[in-house]
Amino acid sequence: MSTQRATPATLALWLLAASAGLLALGIAIGSAGWEPWLDQTGAGLTILWEIRLPRTLGAWAAGGLLGLAGAVAHGLFRNPLADPYLLGSATGAAFAVALLLVLAGAAPAAAGWAARLGQTGAAFLGALAAVAITLVLARGVQHTLRLLLAGVIVGMVFGAAAALLLFLQPELLRTMQAFLLGTTGFLGWGSAALLGAVLAVATAIAIVASRALDALALGETTAASLGVALGPVRLLLVAVMALATGAAVAQVGLVSFIGLVAPHLVRALAQPTHRWLLPLSALAGGVLLLAADILARWLLAPRELPVGALTAVLGGVYLLALLQRRRV
Repeated sequence: MSTQRATPATLALWLLAASAGLLALGIAIGSAGWEPWLDQTGAGLTILWEIRLPRTLGAWAAGGLLGLAGAVAHGLFRNPLADPYLLGSATGAAFAVALLLVLAGAAPAAAGWAARLGQTGAAFLGALAAVAITLVLARGVQHTLRLLLAGVIVGMVFGAAAALLLFLQPELLRTMQAFLLGTTGFLGWGSAALLGAVLAVATAIAIVASRALDALALGETTAASLGVALGPVRLLLVAVMALATGAAVAQVGLVSFIGLVAPHLVRALAQPTHRWLLPLSALAGGVLLLAADILARWLLAPRELPVGALTAVLGGVYLLALLQRRRV
């Protein structure tokens, strides 16, 4: 029996409404509860406008970048399991940021605009290097199993290298531990603005290449016969995926499953072409990460759970439920 799916425009409105609701909830929830709303002077306003609001906006933008990167990976590699983590780009970005912090001796909490840009640039280069190594080891994207195995290997190597750096510089262990577990606690206005700008640029570039992704879904031979320049298109999309993943990892650390689940969720609710799938996946990723961040703040308040650990648990449960449903 067929199920009624929403139109892409309707789904976009739903996701925008959910984003607005979560934005209001994110400003309201924190370690101080509702007190900042009652105290509209001094410390109360500072908590609301200088801590909660930029953190909430930044978490949404970071989730949007991960959702976009996941949708690009699905289309580029024609594989529903190809997300930034399985291709090694996330751990490559984390290693590059860890190396930068070790060399500079800086902590994310104390980073200014220049340092934030440096972290994003380092994460972009690390993500790009990891994906390039994965493609070299897999000898292209034609063999799915080889591609995924290469991505797992590259991810493990870069993760081990990041751990070795922390072993050599134990004074950064506490800061990087939160970073590797995923956290939005370091986000400020500078980070939120940077994430928003990268999200806008990456989404625009990805939409320009959306027709090429539609053609690639029919196979490389068909795409080439339709006039798609496979080499330049792949290079552009890998750069978009690396930029989106690198920017998100540089600001919030390793937050898993958002890039994998967001495109699946969009496809389950609608059947869009890539022109709609890409921005809808970004919206869904923003909703998912912001919802997880609010939950992480609320569950053990005034303490916080690592948002990356929470998304890993929730994402694993979702994929397990999806697997069980498809077995029926």
